[in-house]
Amino acid sequence: MTASVVALTLVAGITAYAKLNGKIHTFSSAGISRTRPKAAPAGGENILLIGSDTRSGNNSKLGGAGDAVGRSDTTLVVHIYPGHTRAVAVSIPRDSLVTIPACRLPDGHWTAPQNNVMFNSAFSVGQSPQGNPACTLNTVEKLTGLKIDHTVVANFAGFAALSKAVGGVPVCVPNAVYQGDLDPNRSTRGALLFRAGKQQVSGDKALQYVRIRHGLGDGSDIGRIQRQQAFLASLIMTIRSRGLTPSHLLPLVNAATANLTFDPSLGTASKLLKFAMSLRNFQPSHVNFVTVPWQYAGARVDIVQPDADHLFQALQANQPIDTQHKKGSQKSGSASVSKSVPVSVYNGTTTTGLAGSTGTRLQGIGYTVGTIGNAPRQDYAQTEVQYGPGETAQAKALAHTLSAKLRPMQTSGIKVILGAQHGWRGGHAPAQPLPSSVTGHLRSVGSAKSNLCKNLSDGR
Repeated sequence: MTASVVALTLVAGITAYAKLNGKIHTFSSAGISRTRPKAAPAGGENILLIGSDTRSGNNSKLGGAGDAVGRSDTTLVVHIYPGHTRAVAVSIPRDSLVTIPACRLPDGHWTAPQNNVMFNSAFSVGQSPQGNPACTLNTVEKLTGLKIDHTVVANFAGFAALSKAVGGVPVCVPNAVYQGDLDPNRSTRGALLFRAGKQQVSGDKALQYVRIRHGLGDGSDIGRIQRQQAFLASLIMTIRSRGLTPSHLLPLVNAATANLTFDPSLGTASKLLKFAMSLRNFQPSHVNFVTVPWQYAGARVDIVQPDADHLFQALQANQPIDTQHKKGSQKSGSASVSKSVPVSVYNGTTTTGLAGSTGTRLQGIGYTVGTIGNAPRQDYAQTEVQYGPGETAQAKALAHTLSAKLRPMQTSGIKVILGAQHGWRGGHAPAQPLPSSVTGHLRSVGSAKSNLCKNLSDGR
């Protein structure tokens, strides 16, 4: 399931030598909506990861009895920032109540939109064994406003193969789990499935670990999401610790391409290679996990607004949301640039309201905004950032954000004179400050892995 992102980000040059074109499975793009959001700005990308729990084929041996209709079990949207060294993985609960837009059926007809239905039902539209990843893609784009660049689907067999390919994944279980914990009608405790404490899991055992709903945590799908995020974090660190050598990566790549399904944009070895090479500088320590803001709605889950919109707007604007990017500072290389000097914003164009809207946006990314008004004239061609002595660093950061030129002045303070050539770096406005429902639950790779036993036992 979620392990597919690791396979993609770390294959490097291996796919070119493995001659994998004959193994790569793709789904049709015919079902992808023609009305789509704008692409991520300035080099950012969005990857949709879908874990399918279909019981068809070899999956019935791993998933147990059930019909052969493709169903989604786990879904993450991974936003990769420009430079391809940093990412945020956002989990979408399967029980979330959402709007499913029009989706294409296997016979070519399109469905009517569905309102207030479970998110995971999008993958089952059409009732086909392979599921409907295009419908899930359409639903995610409608929910998030993010354009999905690549989609990967992994079934039970694929997940088991990936966990075996890395030689097992270290996990931590807060308490022993027996067969009786999974079946309340069982009269005996049954066999031990997981002992308490740290252990290594792979194959069917790894699949049980990420899918189990009872006996660990609070038994909810939300609790299971946390465990899946921790498993992925552990998998990333395992691959890194083993070394990115051909002997270690080739089994992982073979397992991924033989068992995963891709959208056409990743449907050949050369396309996979190009994408993988774009992520060669990817840093696992710069991966963060978060679940879309949610609240219970009876037995289902409501997505909390406007918190969720603020999260997705931040990703669309490539705004970092990790704890190292606090409001009031901006990263510039390795240094933290202060935003403490008040900024006055003046409209040097004939566009009504430009200074006010720009001031609001600057406040949204941590600047203190002072005077807002019109410049002495309205014929400025390019935006200027005027700054006084000792305010160079903040002025440079601001000029970068606004794609503006710098102009020193003798008096103290910072002024923005908006010209006809105005806008934000990448052409998109920064998002609102993120609510605590997002930042309070953000976890890095290290914290997701190391705190798992504690987090599961105390219900967090």
